Amino acid sequence: MVKLKLTQVGSSTGLVLPKEVLTRLKVVKGDALYLTESPDGFRITPYDPEFEEDMAIARKVMRDNRDALRELAK
Repeated sequence: MVKLKLTQVGSSTGLVLPKEVLTRLKVVKGDALYLTESPDGFRITPYDPEFEEDMAIARKVMRDNRDALRELAK
């Protein structure tokens, strides 16, 4: 468990994440993080559910049109 402290950032409140947490999340300054509510509280993750949904659609299109895409790649 890591205790985090809220701090004043301009007129907002910020949360400072320790370097070890950033390393484990594989994020750096400027990356986006997502706060999602779960049954046991909140989760902070670099996982973007909308992007994953878009990628699932793209995978399906590529799978369904594999032959046409091969021809276009020539």
